[in-house]
Amino acid sequence: MNRFKNILCIIEKNRESCCRALERAVSLAKNNQANLTVVDVVDKMTVGIGMPDAGPISIDLQATINQAHQLALEKRVAPFRKQLAIQTKLLVGTPFLEIIREVLKNNYDLVVKTPLRQSWVDRLLCSDDMHLLRKCPCPVWLIKSQAPKSYKRILAAIDTEEDKPDDEQVSEHALNKQILDMAGSLALSDFAELNIVHVWHPIGESALRGAFMNTEEEKITAYVEQVRGQHAKALDQNVKEMVDQLGDSATDFLKPKKHLIKGWPSKEIPLLAKEIDAELVIMGTVGRTGIPGFIMGNTAETILNQIDCSVLAVKPPGFVTPVQLVD
Repeated sequence: MNRFKNILCIIEKNRESCCRALERAVSLAKNNQANLTVVDVVDKMTVGIGMPDAGPISIDLQATINQAHQLALEKRVAPFRKQLAIQTKLLVGTPFLEIIREVLKNNYDLVVKTPLRQSWVDRLLCSDDMHLLRKCPCPVWLIKSQAPKSYKRILAAIDTEEDKPDDEQVSEHALNKQILDMAGSLALSDFAELNIVHVWHPIGESALRGAFMNTEEEKITAYVEQVRGQHAKALDQNVKEMVDQLGDSATDFLKPKKHLIKGWPSKEIPLLAKEIDAELVIMGTVGRTGIPGFIMGNTAETILNQIDCSVLAVKPPGFVTPVQLVD
C-alpha cells in the first residue's frame, strides 16, 4: 500500500493480542517509508469521593500508572526499533477522544488497532472502536489478533447510485476510489485474492408487483434488467479505474473477482464475506460529507455487526469529525 505516510498504532499495556496490529503497522511503515507512532491511552485517574482530582494523591497515582504504561509501551516496541524509527507516546483521557485528537493534531492518515472485543460477540456498538469508526477523520484498520500476517482473501465493498445529487455522486466516486486503491495495493502486497462487491436493488420493484400497479411481468423484468445493467456498468468503470491506476503488470496478477449482487447490502455483504472466507473487509462508513458529527448509517453499522474478520473503514473526502481539539 503506497498511500499511508503517517501511521498511528494503538496498543494496550496488558493485551498481547495487540501484537498483530503492531506487526502490520511496522510492515506498512517500512513498505511506505512512513512515519510510525505507537501510543497507549491511559484513563484519567480519580481517587474517590471528596478527594480533589488535582490533589497530591491523584497526581501521584496518575504518575505511577503512567510510568507503568510507558515502560510496557517501550518494551512492546523495542523488538521493532532495529527495523525503523518509531515514536512512542502516552495519552491520558477517554481513549477514542484522545486518539482522534492525536489524529487531528498530527495529521495521521491511518489508525491501526486491535478491536476491544476479540470474539465480537458483544460487537462494537457503543464501544471506543465504534466511536472511532464513526468519528475518526482518517481510515481506521481494526485488525483481529487471529488475523494472518498476510491476507489470502480481501473483500472491498463499493456503492454506486446514479440517482443521488451531483455532489454526493462526486463524494461517492472519490470514496470508491479510495477503497479500491487500498484494496488493490494491499492485495498485491499480500499476494491476496481480491473480491469487489456491489449490492444493488431496483427501486420500486415490489410496488410494481403489487396489486395496485398490476404491471406486466415482462415490463418488470425489463426494468430490473435495465437497472442491473446500469449498476454493472458502474461497477466495471470503478474496477477499470483501479486497474488503470495499478498498471498492466499489477493487474495481470491481481485479476479481481467482481460480485454484482441483487439485494440489500446489510444482508448480502456479510453473507458474501462468510461465503468466500474473507479475512479483511474494506468499506466506507459514511454516506455524506460536510456534516459535523454525521455518523455512519444503519447499513454500515449493520454490516459491521455481522462480519467476523478484520475491517478497514474509510471516510469520504470532506468528512468533518465532531471531536474538537481542547486548549
